[in-house]
Amino acid sequence: MRTFPGWWLLCVLVAGPAVAAPPRAPTPAPISTPASVPGAGSVAPEVQLCLQHLKPSERDRAARALGPLDGLPRYRVQLEVEPKERRVSGKVQVELVAKGPDPLTELYLRLTPNARSRQVMLSAAKLNGKAVTLEPGPEPTLQRVAVEPPVAPGGTVSLELVVKGTVPRAAPGAESLAGGMGGLMGGGKQSGAEDHGAFSATADVVSLVGVVPQVPPMDAQGRPWAGPQGQGDMALYEPAHVLATLTVPAGWAAHATGTPLGEVPERDGRVRYSFAAAAVRDFPVLVTRGYQSATATVNSVTVESHFAPQDAAVGKRVLKYASQALSEFEKRLGPLPYTHFRVVQAPLSGGAGGMEFPGLVTVATSLYRAKANPMALLGGMPGMDEALQQFMGAQGAGLMAQLGDSLERTLEFTVAHEVAHQYFAGLVGSDPIHDPVVDESLAQYAALLYIEWAHGKEAAESLKQEALVMPYQLYRMSGGKDGRADRPAGDFAGGEMEYGALVYGKAPLLHQASRELMGDEAFFKAVRAYVDTYRFKWACRSCFTQELAKASPPNAKALSALRTRWWEEAHGDEDLGKADLQGLMGAMGGDLGDVKLDAQTQKLLEELIPQLMGQ
Repeated sequence: MRTFPGWWLLCVLVAGPAVAAPPRAPTPAPISTPASVPGAGSVAPEVQLCLQHLKPSERDRAARALGPLDGLPRYRVQLEVEPKERRVSGKVQVELVAKGPDPLTELYLRLTPNARSRQVMLSAAKLNGKAVTLEPGPEPTLQRVAVEPPVAPGGTVSLELVVKGTVPRAAPGAESLAGGMGGLMGGGKQSGAEDHGAFSATADVVSLVGVVPQVPPMDAQGRPWAGPQGQGDMALYEPAHVLATLTVPAGWAAHATGTPLGEVPERDGRVRYSFAAAAVRDFPVLVTRGYQSATATVNSVTVESHFAPQDAAVGKRVLKYASQALSEFEKRLGPLPYTHFRVVQAPLSGGAGGMEFPGLVTVATSLYRAKANPMALLGGMPGMDEALQQFMGAQGAGLMAQLGDSLERTLEFTVAHEVAHQYFAGLVGSDPIHDPVVDESLAQYAALLYIEWAHGKEAAESLKQEALVMPYQLYRMSGGKDGRADRPAGDFAGGEMEYGALVYGKAPLLHQASRELMGDEAFFKAVRAYVDTYRFKWACRSCFTQELAKASPPNAKALSALRTRWWEEAHGDEDLGKADLQGLMGAMGGDLGDVKLDAQTQKLLEELIPQLMGQ
């Protein structure tokens, strides 16, 4: 997830400048089971259907990493969505092969929307055709099913369930700039927006992330991985196949991960959408009304951008940014294994700029509209109108254009960050709850590399200051404490502000320091080796450092020391520097680098920093 907390707006406020609609994709044919899919071998027909989602060249690679592809968990999903009533209902069947040395004695299912309250209910459970009781799990998002009799390794388990959910209304003003910030400009635990709008509804968007119950990974002690912590990501799962049908009213459209298999009109006027996904670690579902779309193709990947009509121009730029980022990453990180990738505009809240899932990401509506009306992000906050008037007087009429340009850079950077998540941790899996620094730091640094590759080193250095260094410095100016970045998401007592400053700001710069130590050739060789080695697998928190050491053996000890310094210790002030508002303006250069704030304006802005930071 790319956070978009309140400190960033202050960064924008003091930052200087840096550097015809495509046709709608044709409707796919209705569902049909192919006679065979190249590379699928003799797998079951429904698995062959799912494997259409994998590029032909990737099917053998997936099998080498995961074993026989018909042995992966399978989810059969049938959901009906009633947007007006904010209801979702249907059936889910989970089928998996018992693995490990011991018989399978229990199953857990995770429903992330239940982290705050019981918003999704499961009932009528049947295990291998026999009615069973669902029991509460060790945390609110989990439910447990006893497997009796136990299933021996290699045996198959089938669990059928009825799913019903009531979708809460989105946070007030979530589609607007200020409302999307979650009140305290960063939200998280402080604003009550623990899921950033992942399971919420507005008049035109119903986000159903987490409504499909999924089996969580288990740790070495046989316990399910931890679930949502109120900040950061919510869950990640073992690679699995999904066949889904999503039925919505006429005028609405369904979006999900996978290859689209058809849009079939029902007799009652509704439309049934179908998707097939292969070897994916999650299965997000969104439903929209009146959205437009634009498509592009990048190395046999169909890239789609879905957006509200009023944001069509931005939605097409988002398509360009996503396509460019994917093209750059495929050159250096290896091919994306899937045939389809979607970016969907969504009214995220609580400071989130985007949310990532395999094959589909969302980007906040507030970012789509930021350039057109940048000052709306801060207007109306107590004391901010006065500060803006004084600051605008000091900066002149060009400030609005500078703010708009900076917000556009943030949009492009956010899209690149979410595309990078297709590799970290979509392809190279890692625990986003226990070890969030692993995938977030790599996605953040990869997005910075994209800016370097697409726009040059000067632009990348400028954005590094805006998106990584300045957030950390402003967090410290607000009274926040530096500390260890490598810790579970739930261990950041300072909430989203501390999490963002350390995990998104400081931690990614470890990779810059490692690159400078070992040189570009060895560094990028190690990045590619890391992706190739752990493709479709789980990586550990130190696995990337290990690959760096393999690529540069003389620097192995120094690389380990860098990781300790940047991730486990508190040297942020020394490594990133301390700053005040005037210093930050000078560091950014441009017109603002020559401006001197009067004492009254500087004092007012400094007094507002704690409010912006949610302190």
